[in-house]
Amino acid sequence: MRTRNADKEELVKTKAKELLVNEGFEGFSMNKLARACGISVATLYIYYQDKDHLIKQIGVEIGKRFFATALQGFDPNMPFAQGLRQQWENRISFHMQNKLEAACYEVIRHSPHGEYVLEESFGSFGSVMGQFCHNAIQRGELVPLTMEVFWSIAYGPLYNMLKFDTEGKSLGKKPFAFTNQMKDEALRVVIKALTP
Repeated sequence: MRTRNADKEELVKTKAKELLVNEGFEGFSMNKLARACGISVATLYIYYQDKDHLIKQIGVEIGKRFFATALQGFDPNMPFAQGLRQQWENRISFHMQNKLEAACYEVIRHSPHGEYVLEESFGSFGSVMGQFCHNAIQRGELVPLTMEVFWSIAYGPLYNMLKFDTEGKSLGKKPFAFTNQMKDEALRVVIKALTP
């Protein structure tokens, strides 16, 4: 049996991420991946059982890194505005330093493997964020909302701007680059909307 090669495995993961972002879940195949890596399809099966195993593994790996980054310097006992700012900073940092991975994770999250990947990578993130919101509500710093409404208001503006940044253009194909000024402007409005 052939042995695993760490450099080749990293190449496979990088090319898989690029293909998933560029071709989408439906356009991704092991044959395309093998061609992109300059290796035989059989070599891929040294590392992964099949296409689904590969995609799940990549998704979980990215997800764990994202959720770990999101919790850096964050404490669920922080005042609401400070904690939300830390969340934005952490999410921006992950996105800016890992644009390919962030885009790939979005593709995988909206694939048939999305729920599996989220469950396997979420860890303690959900309970930490739940405690943060609970604490903020108890202190009168946050309006009680359903989780989906809270998330949409708290993070929707950020993720839209990060998407514009990734694409390099906003509405009407106007050139776009995300700035600290935009972050601060949007965050002020979001905090105002979420606080009593």
